[in-house]
Amino acid sequence: MDTIDYKILHCLKENARQKASAIGETINLSVSAVLERIRKMENSGLIEGYTVMLDQKQLGNDMTALMEVSLEHPRFYDPFTEMVRNNENIVSCDYLTGDFDFILKILTDTSESLEAIHRQIKSLEGVSATRTHFVLKNVKDERTVIPE
Repeated sequence: MDTIDYKILHCLKENARQKASAIGETINLSVSAVLERIRKMENSGLIEGYTVMLDQKQLGNDMTALMEVSLEHPRFYDPFTEMVRNNENIVSCDYLTGDFDFILKILTDTSESLEAIHRQIKSLEGVSATRTHFVLKNVKDERTVIPE
């Protein structure tokens, strides 16, 4: 990785559908050189894929909640994380240090569906405590940090 690769990553972070010619103009590099560098970053696994960001409110998901979850014992880790992976409303899950073991980000359409998810989580064997926070407004939602 060199400064040119970082510049390409910044361009892709801004708009992953940007044409190689536009990136080349921005960073003063030929189209073929831009494409080759992107291919190398994809092949090395640095670029894992491309995605689309959706407006969740337009999709009917008007409610976002963060739920902290504690487990009684580490032996409950695997069944808990399996449930998380299988629930489409849980869009992220981080394993933590501190008072709680996990923090989940949940997107859903109504408080009733959030309640159902909450009941499902609370009823899992090994879940000892939860604490739920309702998101009032998203201020920043970055997916990556690219060194300057």
